[in-house]
Amino acid sequence: MLDVLFEDGSLLVLNKPSGVSVLDDRTGAPCLLPELKAAYARPRLVHRLDKGTSGILLVALDRHAQRDLSRAFNARAVRKHYVAVLCGHLPSGRTLTIDLPLRQGRKSRYRVAGLREEIRPTRDGWTIDAEGGHASMTRVRAIARGEKRTLVAVQPITGRSHQVRVHLSWIGHALAGDHLYGSPASKEQSHPRLALHCHRVFAPGYGTFSAPVPEDVFSALY
Repeated sequence: MLDVLFEDGSLLVLNKPSGVSVLDDRTGAPCLLPELKAAYARPRLVHRLDKGTSGILLVALDRHAQRDLSRAFNARAVRKHYVAVLCGHLPSGRTLTIDLPLRQGRKSRYRVAGLREEIRPTRDGWTIDAEGGHASMTRVRAIARGEKRTLVAVQPITGRSHQVRVHLSWIGHALAGDHLYGSPASKEQSHPRLALHCHRVFAPGYGTFSAPVPEDVFSALY
């Protein structure tokens, strides 16, 4: 069942659950698109969330909204804010910037355009001198600390595929429950779901929308 947060005839805002793909994948598991098509005449996807990621998903319901939102995403005018739990501890009290270009790797994975050992920590975050790749920037701020993990607020400035997950993994702080960019079989990273939730989205001309952070994201901290 679709969890509708907002609807006005032009825009549909959903709270996507973790573990459900937006589009059909190789597993053949249920996905959101057939439900959308059954409930709405012509739903138009303007962005996606990873299967494991929960939270705000914007769906255009007419051509005008599709055009406006697509342009806004391309211009990086849509602001997305995530809440996540990562392994290890980050310095508290300031926002850090991960400025690492990304490129496509093998088997639908992405990677930093450079060697892991070439990533340089700075007072304000992490950077690398690398040629090629697509410019990618993520801001992250610690909210709370558990014994071995940190609850963080994350804002991807660019919108690359898997950006948040790759950036955090490559600086040594993989997300709890991330099967693709970490080792969730290890005790340090194990969690029943990917601990990443799109909590708030601002879309110019449409407003700001938020989805409560699920308890199974908060519980990853402990």
